[in-house]
Amino acid sequence: MNNSNAFTGLKVFSTTLARDRETMGENITKWLKENPGIELVDKIVTQSSDKEFHCLTISLFYKQK
Repeated sequence: MNNSNAFTGLKVFSTTLARDRETMGENITKWLKENPGIELVDKIVTQSSDKEFHCLTISLFYKQK
């Protein structure tokens, strides 16, 4: 990672519940609006599952503006 992508914080959104996956985007948008002093520098979307559960995780890497 070069200095332009250096981050000072990480916010992780994760759920295994279908109803929470449906609202995850709204929750992320709300969190971003509540934290206007940050700049996103990277993101990772991870999906995993086993026989019973499906997990979605979105990791946001940020730095202060």
